Amino acid sequence: MSTLSIRLPNSIHQHAKRLAHDEGVSINQLISSALAEKLSALDTERYLNERAERGKKVDLDAILAKIPFIEPDPRDRVSG
Repeated sequence: MSTLSIRLPNSIHQHAKRLAHDEGVSINQLISSALAEKLSALDTERYLNERAERGKKVDLDAILAKIPFIEPDPRDRVSG
């Protein structure tokens, strides 16, 4: 476990204290969890951008046009 000292504006510190209290966790746990969520979101965004750069642009309409239209089974219809 590492120790990290950070400077927060008083308003954010007070907000974090209230939320941690409401959630029944320590401020350390709240901040650790919030940071883990943010890191995960940034990693996911980076991963998806990298995948998108490797992808190929295709004509989706041309692909969908190749699918024959077949009436759905009556049991699959939505009644309304």
